[in-house]
Amino acid sequence: MTRTRTAVLVRAALVTALIAAGALIAVPIGPVPITLQVLVLATAALVLTPTEALVALVVYVALGAAGIPVFAGGGAGPGVLLGPTGGFIVGFALATPLGALTRTWLETRRTSARLPRPGARRIPLADCAALLVFLSVTYALGFLGFMLATGRPAGETIAIAVAPFALIDLAKCAVALAVARAVRAAGGGAR
Repeated sequence: MTRTRTAVLVRAALVTALIAAGALIAVPIGPVPITLQVLVLATAALVLTPTEALVALVVYVALGAAGIPVFAGGGAGPGVLLGPTGGFIVGFALATPLGALTRTWLETRRTSARLPRPGARRIPLADCAALLVFLSVTYALGFLGFMLATGRPAGETIAIAVAPFALIDLAKCAVALAVARAVRAAGGGAR
């Protein structure tokens, strides 16, 4: 195995472990708890390559589906994926790599246009766009999954599964921006 492939697997495994740890710190406020997963995943979208993000999330979902207690509050099994929070889990699995892909694409566009790049910092637009994609996909699939699993109407679903989390998740994204900047300054993250 090449050094690059090993590094990809190591970073993906570390993020998988951090997602699982973030899921264990759960504050139940209803059928959808507050966890630290959004913070971990938003950071992952900003520092991992799309491939690393995809590997981390596929492994995470597979572990949980196989019965290992890595979902919110130590949940596990296919029942969780089919339950009220299942759409959020699927949303995470798609949103994180898509966020990383958005960031990478925007950075590539900037580089190909030969625009000046300030120091080692990534352009805030790419990071903000990545987080917007991440949150939009997560909320859209979480909303849909919750509505299908519970049979609640759209308005009720928004009130229970989306609205209580919006400001909290925006704050987590702000922290993720700071964490990602620190990781990059330390020489970590996608290259």
